[in-house]
Amino acid sequence: METTIAFIHGFILALGLILPLGVQNVFVFSQGACQEKLSRTLPVVVTAAVCDTLLILLAVFGVSVAVLSFIWLRLALLGAGVLFLAYMGWVTWTSAAFTEAAAESETWPVRRQVLFALSVSLLNPHAILDTIGVIGTSSLAYGGNALAAFTLACVLVSWLWFVLLAVAGRLTRVLDGTGAVLRLLNKVSAIIMWASGLYLLFGLGTVL
Repeated sequence: METTIAFIHGFILALGLILPLGVQNVFVFSQGACQEKLSRTLPVVVTAAVCDTLLILLAVFGVSVAVLSFIWLRLALLGAGVLFLAYMGWVTWTSAAFTEAAAESETWPVRRQVLFALSVSLLNPHAILDTIGVIGTSSLAYGGNALAAFTLACVLVSWLWFVLLAVAGRLTRVLDGTGAVLRLLNKVSAIIMWASGLYLLFGLGTVL
């Protein structure tokens, strides 16, 4: 019974953390919209999911205690996050619609796709602090099989979510031949990134 409850808890918790539109989600979705074939998004999907899995495992195995204990480490993560989100917001705002950039994106080698996916997955302190602070802290309530079930549920959500994002991007490309929806998504995504950056800046002030 405890194992089932832990699995459900982990699934709902991870889903709540991963749902909001952020840099990582936008990139996976955009690759689904840009690539000629859905299979070409596989390197991005796998990289993003593996990075999330790594962060979840680190959180569950106690790194959360270290990050939350050292103020200087939190300050460094928050400061880097503000700069990263400001830059990514500007790039997204000024970029062409995903469909207009498709030809260039399709020529990206796997190495470039993976490196970019790594950057938006591991250089986003907001996601890191959420994963470590929320999932890491929540995992302290479980042990043994229940902890394993909780962790498995969190990991499962990440893998399913990124696959669904890529599929959604592909469907949007098929249905939105003019690129109007994707151009609007660019603007909305940029605003969300800047708003996240301001939120982190506020968090930086509270730490100081």
